[in-house]
Amino acid sequence: MNTLAGKHIVLGLSGGIAAFKSAELCRALVKAGVTVQVVMTEAAEQFMTAVTMQALSGRPVYTSQWDTREANNMAHINLSREADAIVVAPASADFMAKLLHGRADELLSLVCLARPIEQVPLIVAPAMNREMWANPATQRNVAQLKADGIHVLDVGQGDQACGETGDGRMLEAEEILEDLVAFFAPKTMASQHVLVTAGPTYEAIDPVRGITNLSSGKMGFAIARAARMAGAQVTLVAGPVHLPTPRGVQRMDVRSARQMLDAVQSQVDKASVLVATAAVADWRPDTQADQKIKKDGSGQTPSLKFVENPDILATVAQSARAQSGALFCVGFAAESHDLLAHATAKRLRKGVPLLVGNIGPATFGQDDNALLLVDDAGARELPHASKQALAEQLIADIARRLK
Repeated sequence: MNTLAGKHIVLGLSGGIAAFKSAELCRALVKAGVTVQVVMTEAAEQFMTAVTMQALSGRPVYTSQWDTREANNMAHINLSREADAIVVAPASADFMAKLLHGRADELLSLVCLARPIEQVPLIVAPAMNREMWANPATQRNVAQLKADGIHVLDVGQGDQACGETGDGRMLEAEEILEDLVAFFAPKTMASQHVLVTAGPTYEAIDPVRGITNLSSGKMGFAIARAARMAGAQVTLVAGPVHLPTPRGVQRMDVRSARQMLDAVQSQVDKASVLVATAAVADWRPDTQADQKIKKDGSGQTPSLKFVENPDILATVAQSARAQSGALFCVGFAAESHDLLAHATAKRLRKGVPLLVGNIGPATFGQDDNALLLVDDAGARELPHASKQALAEQLIADIARRLK
């Protein structure tokens, strides 16, 4: 989902050591197909040179309201009218206070003040010392900026240039880029709360061994990201995988099928959509050994007995909320053969309106996939593509069904 391609963004830099991250942000925006016009305050030039930003953006950098390159000598008007958005990163405490009061004593604040509010959104990425961020004055300013319609991004937490540790760091370039992609994405799932399960489950045999499968969780994580991009509130229940949490998504980590069921049941009453992509183990050992089961030299294998795990999707699909239509349930079927037949049978058995099938051995651990959407009307294929592209198509399909 590259919602930034073809956009024209004014990238403003106010004073702060985080300006070094703005160079990487500029580069990332250009790679995403954005034309970037950099505007720097005098303070920003103490931390980053205009030469660097010009080289990365491929455009002359503006630093003064008295710049005579504009034929009408009104850079603040021209720059703001050409933009699809203005992004100030870093936005210092002083610059945000200036925005709050409508002060405009240099070019960047002039551009922000002169922008057509209804057509050109203003997005700011705060950056400052932890005490400055926590100061009541700054928090009042942030609250009022949001009330005025300015989009204030989160701050990061961690080591700061001053040697202290805490909130106030500017987000990393890739995080800001992700937030900008989400900002421009159509909000087809606004007001929806999507609950996603992802990855495998792990059923312990003893403290060091267990039963699991090859699911990487990539499809479920891509769906969570796509739903968040579409404006939904997203909760992701993840089995044991090593994947970063998508921006803006609440994550709950579990291991076993029973733990996943508990997590889902703790969240499902708040959800309007369940997308069950997790590859949940069908069985588990009936007992778990307290210590590692060791070979005794006899050549005899240990005797294992299994019991069936709870069926998470069927349990939720049979609930009163799902039966009434308040919860839309989507299941996944990872099959090894006869995909259409098995997916069709599974949809009826689970009692869900939409079942998404794929060939497990061909997709586990991969970055791409092909999906088969099965419902009452029949089946429709989503051809082979990246899992993220497929996730976006699936979320768009769910959004249409919810309408």
